[in-house]
Parts: sequence; C-alpha cells; structure tokens
Amino acid sequence: MVISEDMNIAVDIAGLKLKNPVIAASGTFGFGREYSQYIDLNQLGGISVKGLTLEPRQGNKPPRIAETPAGILNSVGLQNPGVHSFIENEIPYIRQFDTAIIANIAGNTVEDYCKMAEILDDEDIDAIELNVSCPNVKAGCVAFGNNPSGIYEITSQVRKFCSKPLIVKLTPNVGDIRETAKAAEEAGADALSLINTILGMAIDIHKRRPILANNMGGLSGPAVKPVAVRMVYEVCQTVKIPVIGMGGISNGDDAVEFLLAGASAVMVGTANFVNPRACIDVLDGIKSYMLKHKYKSIYDIIGALELNQ
Repeated sequence: MVISEDMNIAVDIAGLKLKNPVIAASGTFGFGREYSQYIDLNQLGGISVKGLTLEPRQGNKPPRIAETPAGILNSVGLQNPGVHSFIENEIPYIRQFDTAIIANIAGNTVEDYCKMAEILDDEDIDAIELNVSCPNVKAGCVAFGNNPSGIYEITSQVRKFCSKPLIVKLTPNVGDIRETAKAAEEAGADALSLINTILGMAIDIHKRRPILANNMGGLSGPAVKPVAVRMVYEVCQTVKIPVIGMGGISNGDDAVEFLLAGASAVMVGTANFVNPRACIDVLDGIKSYMLKHKYKSIYDIIGALELNQ
C-alpha cells in the first residue's frame, strides 16, 4: 500500500525505534525464514523471535497443538535451537532485512535469564523480551509471572545484565494484571508486552482424554481478543512505560483497537498460521484507517480512546 508522504507511522518504544508499529509475535513466526517466502520482511516493524533458552530444547511430546473455536491451544514447550545457535545462524539471516530483532528469552531459574541477557547484550539485536510465563524450578515450578514479587525479582535481576531495551511479556493468568505490570515497571522494565496465552484445555470426548499430551495449553487467537484489549487498557492506565499489545489480532481494525486502548505497538501471532501475510495485512489496515480518518501520525491514535460516560 502506498501512503501519503506526510503520514508518520514510526514509533519509539523506550529507545526501540520501529518504522511501523507491527511486530511478528514470538512463537508464531520462527526466525522469519519460512515467512520470507510469502512476505517482504523489510515491511515489518520488528520480529520477536521464537522463544530462546540457554541450551537447545526439544519441547513437549505431541500432540501439542489443538484447534479450538476461534483459536488454538498450544503446549509446544519452547522447542528451540538454543541461544548460541540463534546468534550464529539466525541473527545474520534476519539482519539482511530492515526490521528490528527482539530476542524472546525463557528459563527455569533467574540465573538462566541473567546468563542469556548477558550473552545477548553483546549481540546485534535491538531488544530483549522476557517470557515470564516459565516455571521457576527453585520456587516449586510456579511461573515467574504469576505474582508481583516473582515479576519484580526476575526483572530487576535481568536488568543488571541488559543495557538494551527490556520488554517484559505479561501472562494474563493472574488475579490483577495491573499489579504485575506495576511490579515490572518498578523493577526496571522499559516496556511491557501483553497478553501471553490464556491457560485452557480441550477434551476428546470419545477417548475421554485431553487432546494435548500435556493436558493443558495456552489459548490464543481471536477468542482472546476482548480479554487482551481490556487488559492492555487497564495496564496502560496503570504504568508510564510503553505497552505492546497482542492477543487475537487478525486485521487492521483489531490492531487499531489495541492502539486506541493505549498500546504503542502491536504483535501479530496466531493469525500468521492462518494467513502468512497477516502482519502485512494488519499494517495495511492501520494505514487505511489513518487515511480514512485523516490522521497524520500514529500517535493521533495511540491512547485516544474516549470512554462512555
């Protein structure tokens, strides 16, 4: 899509400069190689790469994907080649394109996260995104992101090893996401991304067993969008740092909802599985909305929601 020269769609998220607000979400876009056959990666604002761990991980046993009405359940288990393989093989590939690289990292201990942040801080990436939905093996396998104290600990410790923009990806599986958002901000996060998947379950009624081998998994896709929009709005009203919104975004109108709710950028995830061009379609939809309403800057939309009285 050709846009008018005076339309500004660039965003700055705590020093992470993106030429547009559309980012491919972690876990749905690999390292960009497969999708480069279908879209021009140069058009993306950024790519949040497949979740990385310190060592290679095979992930959970199958079946680990289950289709549900208006979404999917996944229990992939962070299958990935490990951070060192990412540095050697994937960064050089993605750097061929004019798009920001966001390294999504995960671990089972604070030390895992810190070590990865230290390693990646010296590499040619643009930001680090903390996946805090992982089980902390030293705390009874309760996810780091399930409570404010866990969020504060992991964020404050990683902050010591990370000079790049630090994004904390929040789980919706909490009592009040505003509390964990505030904890991340107070611990030194530069930005937040939300929401991660909602814990769900699907059952094969004929076998009388869960469909996923791991019994439960994370629900994503259009079904979660209203919950995600609400949580993004609440968090944007609570913190002063930028927020990246995600959860069920399939088109430009979906993305604009998140921007109006206060998000400074959006991530497109599950829609990529249905439509490999989803990120580009979302971007074109945002531009069309701006043209229709004669907005010159993306910041004319961000946080412009007017509540009913």
